[in-house]
Amino acid sequence: MSRRVVITGMGALTSIGKSVEEFWNHAKEGKVGIAPIQAFDSTEFKVKLAAEIPDFDPNEYIEPKKARRMERFVQFAVAASKEALENSGLDMEKEDPYMVGVSIGSGIGSMQCMEREHTKLLQKGPNRVSPLMIPLLISNMAAGNVAIEFGLKGKNINVVTACSSGTHCIGEAFRSISYGEADVMVAGGAEACVTPFGMAGFASMNAVNFTEDPSVASIPFDKRRDGFVMGEGAGILVMEDYEHAKKRGAKIIAEIIGYGATCDAYHITSPAEDGSGAAKAMEFAVKDAGIKPEDIDYINAHGTSTPINDAFETKAIKRAFGEQAYNVKISSTKSMIGHLLGAAGGVEAIVCIKSMQDQFIHTNAGFEETDPECDLDCIRGEGQSTKVNISMSNSLGFGGHNASIIFKNGESVC
Repeated sequence: MSRRVVITGMGALTSIGKSVEEFWNHAKEGKVGIAPIQAFDSTEFKVKLAAEIPDFDPNEYIEPKKARRMERFVQFAVAASKEALENSGLDMEKEDPYMVGVSIGSGIGSMQCMEREHTKLLQKGPNRVSPLMIPLLISNMAAGNVAIEFGLKGKNINVVTACSSGTHCIGEAFRSISYGEADVMVAGGAEACVTPFGMAGFASMNAVNFTEDPSVASIPFDKRRDGFVMGEGAGILVMEDYEHAKKRGAKIIAEIIGYGATCDAYHITSPAEDGSGAAKAMEFAVKDAGIKPEDIDYINAHGTSTPINDAFETKAIKRAFGEQAYNVKISSTKSMIGHLLGAAGGVEAIVCIKSMQDQFIHTNAGFEETDPECDLDCIRGEGQSTKVNISMSNSLGFGGHNASIIFKNGESVC
């Protein structure tokens, strides 16, 4: 028998906030966290901007000795998980640790480690490469280190599907609890790819924006959009079996009611031109939730600010929702914090939940010029106070991966 799954805790690290509340308050204001790259000298690079987390000190969250054996993306995951677990009030001394699991994704892992050790290989030879190189750089170490840090001995997975990793991890955590494999799952994504290697790769693809003006660097659905902005950070949820949460007296902040996943099977980087794959993921999520398209008040779009993605995602929403597509409100958090790759879905799930809590939808920052190919109700100007009882988050990844998850307002959970 399928079990209901609720959200009881959240943790976030983004360029506009190092906690859920700080991030969300700035998102409501439409604050843009994009600035000149600080992680390295970008003089020789075409790309000049990124959405980095300023003044991040891992020692504020993790013991210094442990932090030194974690790469930046792992530090983000542990820090955001710490906030989420504290927010949830979960007491591991009262839990069966084998029924508390982790599902945290990272699309790439540590490019910092890869660059650092490759330089050693070339300059000093193979014997100088760190024995910790492999366990430091592989993407599953976010999930592994979170489990180690907090004593979570249950199911531990890392779904790697590029930019849809975080959403797939939340969806698979949802299934794990629904099927009774876990009572609690710590789920989401973490990423830190503002590195010379990473930025050069995306720049060579012409996937990123080359402007030096932060106000128009990431403008999803705007006619002037011309590539995404690399962001970094983490978004983590504490997900629980409803009866488990109710029994321990936890505050339920949302319920996850639907999950859909598909593949375009079309191209390694471009979404299907007709939006069919992403549309089917949304349709599966709606069917899984037992609702109708008209029940969804808000879509947090993948909305990368690339010409192809935003146009094709618009087609996908129309295909999945029909005429109702014009009645649902849409915004992309990437307009403020850039594209967090594997962490995007985790942060954007938090936005969906906070939108329902506050009955408020944040704006698409910088959106001014309408694109006829993106003609849905994409929020512009200031954010809107409006009814949000059910929300959907979409994520699309290189390789044709599509994932959609649907949340219900916690106040209506009974």
